[in-house]
Amino acid sequence: MFKLALGALVSLLFALSPAAAAKTHGTKNTAAASKKHSTKRIRIILRHPTGRVAAEAPHERSIRRVIVVHGKRKVVYQRVVTVGVLPAVPTMGDLAGLNLTRDPLDLKSSVALVLDQSNSEVLFEKNSNVALPIASITKMMTGLVVVEAHQDMDEMLSVTDEDVDRLKFSSSRLRVGDELTRGNMLHIALMSSENRAASALGRNYPGGLPAFVNAMNAKARALGMNDTHYVDSNGLHKQNVASAHDLARLAMAAFQQPLLRQYSTDPKATVEANGRPMHFGNTNHLVADTGWEIGLQKTGFINEAGRCLMMQAVIEGRAVIMVFLDSKGKRSRTADAGRMRKWLEALKSGGLSLPGG
Repeated sequence: MFKLALGALVSLLFALSPAAAAKTHGTKNTAAASKKHSTKRIRIILRHPTGRVAAEAPHERSIRRVIVVHGKRKVVYQRVVTVGVLPAVPTMGDLAGLNLTRDPLDLKSSVALVLDQSNSEVLFEKNSNVALPIASITKMMTGLVVVEAHQDMDEMLSVTDEDVDRLKFSSSRLRVGDELTRGNMLHIALMSSENRAASALGRNYPGGLPAFVNAMNAKARALGMNDTHYVDSNGLHKQNVASAHDLARLAMAAFQQPLLRQYSTDPKATVEANGRPMHFGNTNHLVADTGWEIGLQKTGFINEAGRCLMMQAVIEGRAVIMVFLDSKGKRSRTADAGRMRKWLEALKSGGLSLPGG
């Protein structure tokens, strides 16, 4: 596949080079310049669809071509540099073999759970008791601890160097020195999964981040989340783990907080940092879809966790909690939510059931 991709790229370069050469040498010295060899270096990076660029030494080779410029033959040498690729990093779910589990809906998530919110009846489950990294779904517990501590939402918090991600080196639109209210920090942490904001929320808890993480774990135990453990407030560490059943418990508890419902489901918002307006959008595009009625949601992603989604929604008049973990592909988690929704709609209207009952 990579050789075909390389061939296609080189062919494209061949097609474009004459026009480029003609434009470059359209001067009085065209005749003299056409007698000289010119060398262009082209760097081609091939990537696997789910892979990443390797750090290995690049491979370089030269291609000799003869072209005609203004009726004169010209020899052009092009140096093509190709860089190899590494395979996709396996998730913790892959390492546990969960990706081999098949289900009737052909979900792309290794873990799935759907509960009836009113009575906790399990409507669908797949590997739902396995504890896996949950990435930024962690931030929902961060929000729950902040809200239940009744901290002042108007207090100004500063982004410091301690909030800079040196574990995953993730990017952030917040700069060191930016000041936002606690409410705005919580808003963009839940809506846009802003890591520095989530870190600042944890630091500004009584006792600092260690005390905040202890409070997160204590809340998890109080909710009966026995497969859950937290080590930070933003979810960047792979040791933030939980099972789908635990996350359903978290979703039900968080749903009781109006602020968490609002902040997590806003499609977009404008907040002020040091007096300058900053525009943020939601990491879950379904909240802006009028076909969905979503009351709470949180997405997450790190390499070890895959794509994750926790969501409360009303489908055919029934409030349900959905959890999808270790999904492959950028929009696969929301696509799985769509598959689940169609099945629930068919179940309600036509009495359908999964194979086996």
